[in-house]
Amino acid sequence: MAQLSDIANEFIRLEIEEFLERPEEIERNVALFNRVSPAMQDIAAALIDGDDVTVDRLTREALDGGVGALEIMDDGLIAGMGIVGIKFREGYVFVPEVLVSARAMKAGMAHIEPILAASGVEPIGTVIMGTVQGDLHDIGKNLCIMMLRGGGFTVIDLGVNTSPAEFVAAVEEHRAHLIGMSALLTTTMPNMAKTVEAFKDAGLRESVRFMVGGAPVTPEFGKDVGADGYGKDALACVELAKKLAVEVN
Repeated sequence: MAQLSDIANEFIRLEIEEFLERPEEIERNVALFNRVSPAMQDIAAALIDGDDVTVDRLTREALDGGVGALEIMDDGLIAGMGIVGIKFREGYVFVPEVLVSARAMKAGMAHIEPILAASGVEPIGTVIMGTVQGDLHDIGKNLCIMMLRGGGFTVIDLGVNTSPAEFVAAVEEHRAHLIGMSALLTTTMPNMAKTVEAFKDAGLRESVRFMVGGAPVTPEFGKDVGADGYGKDALACVELAKKLAVEVN
């Protein structure tokens, strides 16, 4: 069985030891970072630390050394961002720190995305993302978008204050089957239900799957508004999207 002490990168070891509390997440990350190469651990550590310059350099060096773009994305960038997401959820870091790590991930993905596009790798699916009407908060949504893109999805970001009609139009334009709705204000949460109803009125409900999330949103509320799934954080959002993509493909 993989052990924490076997992870080569000391920074990663300390992050797991200090900030991860849930046994299943500890076990998963210990196994992950024992599996990946020291070079990928270094990329993940720099990303967690928000060092975009180092992530940029290490990503270029790995590519020049023959490491595959998918390996760098999965085992370095996404693995590191996974720990950032957990720390954010548990209140160990806040929006400014997450944005710094997001900038670091973007620095690495700037090298990865053109390679994946040129190789003809087909996206898992297209996700329409937006904060619902009346709500102007987007930090959580943006983190989910970044993780979804890193996880192999094409994401259309509708931004904030997104009306039901805008969600419908985007699905029709991009022929998408997955929709992610976010809300931070309890007063705007009912607009999730209104958006689902708009798809019923347009005759599109059976062809799409809805994901909901946001600080005040709960799994029970998601069921009440007719959503197909709830994501408690960016990591859960990607897992849910992959699950729902299978249903509609």
